[in-house]
Amino acid sequence: MTSDDRKTTDRETGRMESDPKRAEPVAGPREAADRAADAPADRPGARRGARLTVAVAGGTGTLGREVAGELRRHGHEVRVLSRRSAEYRVDLATGEGLADALAGCDVVVDAANNPSSAKGARLTLVEGTRHLLAAGAPAGVRHHVCVSLLGCERVPVGYNRVKEEQERLVTEGPLPWSIVRAAQFHELVGRMFTTAGRRRVLPVPGALLQPVAAAEVAAVVAEVAEGPEARGRVTVAGPEVVNARALARTWRSLTGRRALLLPVRVPGRAGRALRAGALTDERPDYRGSATFADWVMSQRDASAR
Repeated sequence: MTSDDRKTTDRETGRMESDPKRAEPVAGPREAADRAADAPADRPGARRGARLTVAVAGGTGTLGREVAGELRRHGHEVRVLSRRSAEYRVDLATGEGLADALAGCDVVVDAANNPSSAKGARLTLVEGTRHLLAAGAPAGVRHHVCVSLLGCERVPVGYNRVKEEQERLVTEGPLPWSIVRAAQFHELVGRMFTTAGRRRVLPVPGALLQPVAAAEVAAVVAEVAEGPEARGRVTVAGPEVVNARALARTWRSLTGRRALLLPVRVPGRAGRALRAGALTDERPDYRGSATFADWVMSQRDASAR
């Protein structure tokens, strides 16, 4: 991915606008790896054949695991950073362990997350970003890749405000940066339905969503990490915009779970934004190929083996 042949950057917003004729759908990690292997060695802006050392913060999470695996398949050295990591144990909230973990790294991918509470999110995402940037600069990190939420600035709720603040720290920080804004993961939506379904009730807001598979987001994150320091935003979303209630019906039908669908109306500006599709993008830079139904069926089939 290069700024010359795919995207131009809006200087005011940092948004990387794509040419839809050139934007390619993401088919998943294996296909992305194949494309990378077939790409010409003199691709503009690429680090030609360079073996990078990449630290993946949150590398044991839903997205982080996929990113780490994708980068390893591309031949890079990957350091998995987390409080549970066997080799690179760090605490983003305090910065403990980061100096040693980032020493000699070329790229940092921040895929950490903590949606448990507003306080927890702030510690992990805001304070964690401060510590990553502060440790990355003296360690010689050349590219900081932050994973964020598509449309976070358009839905005024606590977690989204934290993501906005995290992005601001990255854009104003000391390191060259890229921000990958992703729609909700199929995995997250499915997990929410599974948890609620145990109580035989699915409380679902009237929100338009564009969910995408974590593996497809990981393929984009890996490509961004391998590329030049873009100093811009890249968007990734799923193949279809769907009402959350329709997603719930799909999940219920394909899993065979018996659960009452309970419509929930979110009031105020946040509710209006969700119903208007604030968390979607008609022209994402990368569009995944797996629908939510595809993902549910793949999980169902995998568990049946």
